[in-house]
Amino acid sequence: MTTDQLADVKFRLSEVLPQIAAHLSQRSERGQVAQYIPPLARIDPGKFGMAIVLNDNSVHAIGDAQEAFSIQSISKVFALTLALGKLGDGLWRRVGREPSGDAFNSIVLLEHEKGIPRNPFINAGAIVTSDVLLASHEPRETIGEILRFVQFLAEDSDISIDPFVAQAETATGFGNFALANLLKANGNLQNLPEQVLGVYHHQCSIAMTCRQLAQAGAFLVSEGRNPLNGFQIVAPERARRINALMMTCGHYNGSGDFAYRVGVPAKSGVGGGVLAIVPRIASIAVWSPGLNQHGNSLLGTEALEMLCKEMRWSVF
Repeated sequence: MTTDQLADVKFRLSEVLPQIAAHLSQRSERGQVAQYIPPLARIDPGKFGMAIVLNDNSVHAIGDAQEAFSIQSISKVFALTLALGKLGDGLWRRVGREPSGDAFNSIVLLEHEKGIPRNPFINAGAIVTSDVLLASHEPRETIGEILRFVQFLAEDSDISIDPFVAQAETATGFGNFALANLLKANGNLQNLPEQVLGVYHHQCSIAMTCRQLAQAGAFLVSEGRNPLNGFQIVAPERARRINALMMTCGHYNGSGDFAYRVGVPAKSGVGGGVLAIVPRIASIAVWSPGLNQHGNSLLGTEALEMLCKEMRWSVF
Protein backbone atom coordinates (compact mmCIF):
# COMPACT_ATOMS: atom_id res chain seq x y z
CA MET A 1 0.00 0.00 0.00
CA THR A 2 1.06 3.57 -0.64
CA THR A 3 1.37 6.03 2.24
CA ASP A 4 -1.95 7.63 1.31
CA GLN A 5 -3.71 4.27 1.05
CA LEU A 6 -2.33 3.22 4.43
CA ALA A 7 -3.50 6.47 6.02
CA ASP A 8 -6.97 5.89 4.58
CA VAL A 9 -7.10 2.34 5.96
CA LYS A 10 -6.12 3.57 9.42
CA PHE A 11 -8.77 6.30 9.35
CA ARG A 12 -11.48 3.86 8.30
CA LEU A 13 -10.43 1.39 11.01
CA SER A 14 -10.75 4.13 13.62
CA GLU A 15 -14.40 4.42 12.62
CA VAL A 16 -15.25 0.78 11.89
CA LEU A 17 -13.77 -0.94 14.97
CA PRO A 18 -15.85 0.99 17.55
CA GLN A 19 -18.95 0.29 15.45
CA ILE A 20 -18.24 -3.45 15.50
CA ALA A 21 -17.64 -3.44 19.26
CA ALA A 22 -20.85 -1.48 19.90
CA HIS A 23 -22.91 -3.77 17.67
CA LEU A 24 -21.63 -6.99 19.21
CA SER A 25 -22.03 -5.72 22.77
CA GLN A 26 -25.79 -5.76 22.19
CA ARG A 27 -25.87 -9.41 21.17
CA SER A 28 -27.55 -11.75 23.66
CA GLU A 29 -26.79 -14.91 21.66
CA ARG A 30 -23.06 -15.49 21.94
CA GLY A 31 -22.73 -19.23 21.25
CA GLN A 32 -21.58 -21.97 23.61
CA VAL A 33 -18.11 -22.18 25.11
CA ALA A 34 -16.28 -25.50 24.61
CA GLN A 35 -17.59 -27.79 27.34
CA TYR A 36 -15.33 -30.82 26.89
CA ILE A 37 -12.14 -29.05 28.08
CA PRO A 38 -12.86 -27.89 31.67
CA PRO A 39 -10.68 -24.73 31.69
CA LEU A 40 -12.34 -23.54 28.47
CA ALA A 41 -15.80 -24.27 29.85
CA ARG A 42 -15.16 -21.72 32.61
CA ILE A 43 -14.32 -18.80 30.28
CA ASP A 44 -16.70 -15.84 30.39
CA PRO A 45 -18.68 -15.91 27.10
CA GLY A 46 -18.96 -12.12 27.28
CA LYS A 47 -15.30 -11.69 26.37
CA PHE A 48 -14.52 -10.13 23.01
CA GLY A 49 -11.30 -8.76 21.55
CA MET A 50 -9.85 -7.96 18.16
CA ALA A 51 -6.42 -6.84 16.98
CA ILE A 52 -5.37 -5.86 13.48
CA VAL A 53 -1.72 -5.60 12.45
CA LEU A 54 -1.22 -3.71 9.20
CA ASN A 55 1.79 -4.28 7.00
CA ASP A 56 3.54 -1.25 8.49
CA ASN A 57 3.40 -3.04 11.90
CA SER A 58 0.83 -0.62 13.33
CA VAL A 59 -1.67 -2.29 15.67
CA HIS A 60 -5.35 -1.41 15.97
CA ALA A 61 -7.25 -3.12 18.77
CA ILE A 62 -10.58 -3.16 20.57
CA GLY A 63 -12.07 -4.96 23.56
CA ASP A 64 -10.17 -7.69 25.38
CA ALA A 65 -7.32 -7.76 22.86
CA GLN A 66 -4.68 -7.87 25.62
CA GLU A 67 -6.13 -10.86 27.48
CA ALA A 68 -4.49 -14.21 26.75
CA PHE A 69 -6.64 -17.14 25.64
CA SER A 70 -5.99 -20.71 24.51
CA ILE A 71 -5.38 -20.63 20.76
CA GLN A 72 -6.15 -24.34 20.36
CA SER A 73 -6.32 -25.33 16.67
CA ILE A 74 -4.92 -22.01 15.44
CA SER A 75 -1.59 -23.50 16.54
CA LYS A 76 -1.93 -25.91 13.61
CA VAL A 77 -0.97 -23.08 11.25
CA PHE A 78 2.38 -22.65 12.99
CA ALA A 79 2.97 -26.41 13.34
CA LEU A 80 2.21 -26.87 9.64
CA THR A 81 4.71 -24.13 8.76
CA LEU A 82 7.42 -25.92 10.75
CA ALA A 83 6.53 -29.34 9.32
CA LEU A 84 6.72 -28.04 5.75
CA GLY A 85 10.15 -26.67 6.62
CA LYS A 86 11.24 -30.17 7.61
CA LEU A 87 9.59 -32.30 4.91
CA GLY A 88 8.56 -29.88 2.18
CA ASP A 89 6.03 -31.37 -0.22
CA GLY A 90 6.87 -34.80 1.20
CA LEU A 91 4.37 -33.97 3.94
CA TRP A 92 1.53 -34.43 1.45
CA ARG A 93 2.26 -38.14 1.18
CA ARG A 94 0.98 -38.46 4.76
CA VAL A 95 -1.81 -35.88 4.86
CA GLY A 96 -4.12 -34.49 2.20
CA ARG A 97 -5.10 -30.97 1.20
CA GLU A 98 -8.86 -31.34 0.76
CA PRO A 99 -11.74 -30.10 2.95
CA SER A 100 -13.10 -32.87 5.14
CA GLY A 101 -16.81 -32.08 5.13
CA ASP A 102 -16.91 -33.63 8.60
CA ALA A 103 -16.36 -32.38 12.13
CA PHE A 104 -12.79 -31.50 13.14
CA ASN A 105 -12.52 -34.54 15.43
CA SER A 106 -14.28 -37.09 13.23
CA ILE A 107 -12.79 -40.57 12.97
CA VAL A 108 -15.06 -41.77 10.14
CA LEU A 109 -13.07 -40.47 7.17
CA LEU A 110 -9.76 -41.51 8.70
CA GLU A 111 -10.92 -45.13 8.87
CA HIS A 112 -12.46 -45.03 5.42
CA GLU A 113 -9.33 -43.54 3.85
CA LYS A 114 -6.91 -45.91 5.57
CA GLY A 115 -5.16 -43.52 7.91
CA ILE A 116 -4.52 -40.57 5.56
CA PRO A 117 -6.19 -37.46 7.04
CA ARG A 118 -7.97 -35.13 4.62
CA ASN A 119 -5.97 -32.03 5.63
CA PRO A 120 -3.53 -30.77 8.30
CA PHE A 121 -6.16 -28.69 10.13
CA ILE A 122 -8.52 -31.42 11.28
CA ASN A 123 -7.33 -33.17 14.44
CA ALA A 124 -6.08 -36.31 12.69
CA GLY A 125 -4.02 -34.27 10.23
CA ALA A 126 -2.57 -32.11 12.98
CA ILE A 127 -1.57 -35.23 14.92
CA VAL A 128 0.39 -36.39 11.86
CA THR A 129 2.04 -32.96 11.71
CA SER A 130 3.02 -33.29 15.38
CA ASP A 131 4.52 -36.69 14.58
CA VAL A 132 6.64 -35.09 11.83
CA LEU A 133 7.89 -32.45 14.25
CA LEU A 134 8.61 -35.01 16.97
CA ALA A 135 10.83 -37.11 14.66
CA SER A 136 13.75 -38.33 16.79
CA HIS A 137 13.37 -35.64 19.46
CA GLU A 138 11.97 -35.89 22.94
CA PRO A 139 8.43 -34.47 23.28
CA ARG A 140 9.69 -31.71 25.58
CA GLU A 141 12.19 -30.55 22.93
CA THR A 142 9.52 -30.50 20.22
CA ILE A 143 7.07 -28.58 22.39
CA GLY A 144 9.84 -26.07 23.08
CA GLU A 145 10.58 -25.75 19.35
CA ILE A 146 6.95 -24.91 18.54
CA LEU A 147 6.68 -22.42 21.39
CA ARG A 148 9.95 -20.67 20.48
CA PHE A 149 8.81 -20.42 16.86
CA VAL A 150 5.58 -18.68 17.87
CA GLN A 151 7.50 -16.39 20.24
CA PHE A 152 9.91 -15.54 17.41
CA LEU A 153 7.11 -14.76 14.98
CA ALA A 154 5.40 -12.44 17.47
CA GLU A 155 8.69 -11.12 18.86
CA ASP A 156 7.34 -11.78 22.34
CA SER A 157 9.03 -14.17 24.76
CA ASP A 158 6.14 -13.84 27.23
CA ILE A 159 3.97 -16.20 25.16
CA SER A 160 3.63 -19.46 27.08
CA ILE A 161 1.73 -22.73 27.36
CA ASP A 162 -1.16 -22.84 29.83
CA PRO A 163 -0.33 -25.91 31.99
CA PHE A 164 -3.91 -26.29 33.24
CA VAL A 165 -5.28 -26.45 29.70
CA ALA A 166 -2.53 -28.89 28.65
CA GLN A 167 -3.33 -31.15 31.59
CA ALA A 168 -7.04 -31.02 30.82
CA GLU A 169 -6.43 -31.76 27.13
CA THR A 170 -4.57 -34.93 28.06
CA ALA A 171 -7.11 -35.97 30.69
CA THR A 172 -10.10 -35.57 28.37
CA GLY A 173 -8.58 -36.24 24.93
CA PHE A 174 -9.96 -39.75 24.45
CA GLY A 175 -11.07 -38.99 20.89
CA ASN A 176 -7.57 -37.81 20.00
CA PHE A 177 -6.13 -41.02 21.45
CA ALA A 178 -8.50 -42.97 19.20
CA LEU A 179 -7.35 -40.98 16.17
CA ALA A 180 -3.67 -41.43 17.06
CA ASN A 181 -4.05 -45.17 17.55
CA LEU A 182 -5.86 -45.53 14.23
CA LEU A 183 -3.10 -43.54 12.54
CA LYS A 184 -0.52 -45.82 14.16
CA ALA A 185 -2.43 -48.93 13.09
CA ASN A 186 -2.36 -47.70 9.50
CA GLY A 187 1.37 -46.95 9.58
CA ASN A 188 0.99 -43.17 9.48
CA LEU A 189 2.50 -42.47 12.89
CA GLN A 190 6.19 -43.09 13.45
CA ASN A 191 6.28 -42.33 17.17
CA LEU A 192 4.26 -43.65 20.09
CA PRO A 193 0.74 -42.20 20.19
CA GLU A 194 1.12 -40.93 23.76
CA GLN A 195 4.31 -39.05 22.83
CA VAL A 196 2.76 -37.48 19.74
CA LEU A 197 -0.32 -36.44 21.69
CA GLY A 198 1.87 -34.93 24.37
CA VAL A 199 3.22 -32.59 21.69
CA TYR A 200 -0.18 -31.98 20.12
CA HIS A 201 -2.03 -31.22 23.35
CA HIS A 202 0.67 -28.82 24.51
CA GLN A 203 0.80 -26.90 21.22
CA CYS A 204 -2.98 -26.45 21.40
CA SER A 205 -2.55 -25.07 24.93
CA ILE A 206 -0.43 -22.10 23.86
CA ALA A 207 -2.00 -18.94 25.32
CA MET A 208 -1.82 -15.68 23.37
CA THR A 209 -3.52 -12.31 23.23
CA CYS A 210 -5.20 -11.09 20.05
CA ARG A 211 -2.31 -8.68 19.57
CA GLN A 212 0.32 -11.43 19.90
CA LEU A 213 -1.61 -13.76 17.60
CA ALA A 214 -2.07 -11.13 14.91
CA GLN A 215 1.64 -10.33 15.05
CA ALA A 216 2.58 -14.03 14.85
CA GLY A 217 0.46 -14.47 11.73
CA ALA A 218 1.77 -11.38 9.96
CA PHE A 219 4.33 -13.34 7.91
CA LEU A 220 1.40 -14.76 5.92
CA VAL A 221 0.37 -11.22 4.96
CA SER A 222 3.71 -10.30 3.41
CA GLU A 223 4.46 -13.35 1.23
CA GLY A 224 6.31 -15.17 3.98
CA ARG A 225 8.33 -12.25 5.33
CA ASN A 226 7.95 -11.28 8.98
CA PRO A 227 7.33 -7.52 8.92
CA LEU A 228 8.40 -7.21 12.56
CA ASN A 229 12.01 -8.21 11.94
CA GLY A 230 12.36 -8.60 8.16
CA PHE A 231 13.15 -12.34 8.28
CA GLN A 232 11.86 -14.48 5.41
CA ILE A 233 10.02 -17.20 7.32
CA VAL A 234 8.85 -19.15 4.27
CA ALA A 235 9.05 -18.67 0.51
CA PRO A 236 6.25 -16.58 -1.06
CA GLU A 237 4.81 -19.65 -2.80
CA ARG A 238 4.60 -21.57 0.50
CA ALA A 239 2.91 -18.63 2.23
CA ARG A 240 0.30 -18.57 -0.54
CA ARG A 241 -0.30 -22.29 -0.17
CA ILE A 242 -0.71 -22.08 3.61
CA ASN A 243 -3.22 -19.28 3.04
CA ALA A 244 -5.03 -21.46 0.49
CA LEU A 245 -5.36 -24.27 3.04
CA MET A 246 -6.64 -21.81 5.64
CA MET A 247 -9.28 -20.64 3.16
CA THR A 248 -10.49 -24.11 2.17
CA CYS A 249 -10.00 -26.03 5.41
CA GLY A 250 -9.48 -23.54 8.25
CA HIS A 251 -13.04 -23.67 9.58
CA TYR A 252 -13.64 -27.42 9.18
CA ASN A 253 -17.09 -28.18 7.78
CA GLY A 254 -17.93 -24.48 8.12
CA SER A 255 -15.12 -23.40 5.77
CA GLY A 256 -17.35 -22.84 2.76
CA ASP A 257 -19.77 -20.68 4.71
CA PHE A 258 -16.88 -18.66 6.19
CA ALA A 259 -15.37 -18.09 2.74
CA TYR A 260 -18.78 -17.01 1.45
CA ARG A 261 -19.43 -14.60 4.32
CA VAL A 262 -15.93 -13.24 5.04
CA GLY A 263 -13.77 -14.00 2.01
CA VAL A 264 -10.27 -14.21 3.49
CA PRO A 265 -8.04 -17.09 4.65
CA ALA A 266 -8.55 -17.87 8.34
CA LYS A 267 -8.02 -20.53 10.99
CA SER A 268 -10.26 -21.01 14.00
CA GLY A 269 -9.82 -22.68 17.37
CA VAL A 270 -12.31 -24.00 19.93
CA GLY A 271 -10.93 -21.50 22.43
CA GLY A 272 -12.93 -18.94 20.43
CA GLY A 273 -10.04 -17.42 18.54
CA VAL A 274 -9.71 -16.82 14.80
CA LEU A 275 -6.59 -15.79 12.88
CA ALA A 276 -7.47 -14.17 9.55
CA ILE A 277 -5.14 -12.99 6.80
CA VAL A 278 -5.78 -10.24 4.27
CA PRO A 279 -2.85 -10.72 1.87
CA ARG A 280 -0.61 -7.66 1.50
CA ILE A 281 -2.78 -5.70 3.93
CA ALA A 282 -3.42 -7.08 7.42
CA SER A 283 -3.23 -9.89 9.94
CA ILE A 284 -6.31 -10.07 12.16
CA ALA A 285 -6.94 -11.93 15.40
CA VAL A 286 -10.35 -11.99 17.01
CA TRP A 287 -11.50 -13.74 20.19
CA SER A 288 -15.00 -14.50 21.40
CA PRO A 289 -15.23 -17.81 23.30
CA GLY A 290 -18.79 -18.77 22.37
CA LEU A 291 -18.87 -21.25 19.47
CA ASN A 292 -21.35 -22.01 16.69
CA GLN A 293 -22.50 -25.48 15.60
CA HIS A 294 -19.25 -26.10 13.70
CA GLY A 295 -17.00 -25.30 16.67
CA ASN A 296 -16.02 -21.86 15.35
CA SER A 297 -16.36 -18.54 17.18
CA LEU A 298 -19.89 -17.23 16.65
CA LEU A 299 -19.26 -13.54 17.26
CA GLY A 300 -15.68 -13.75 15.99
CA THR A 301 -17.02 -14.80 12.60
CA GLU A 302 -19.62 -12.04 12.68
CA ALA A 303 -16.98 -9.46 13.62
CA LEU A 304 -14.76 -10.52 10.72
CA GLU A 305 -17.69 -10.45 8.33
CA MET A 306 -18.52 -6.89 9.39
CA LEU A 307 -14.89 -5.78 9.25
CA CYS A 308 -14.17 -7.21 5.81
CA LYS A 309 -17.42 -5.86 4.40
CA GLU A 310 -16.79 -2.34 5.68
CA MET A 311 -13.11 -2.35 4.67
CA ARG A 312 -13.81 -4.08 1.34
CA TRP A 313 -11.27 -6.78 2.15
CA SER A 314 -11.59 -10.04 0.22
CA VAL A 315 -9.42 -12.30 -1.88
CA PHE A 316 -12.24 -12.56 -4.41
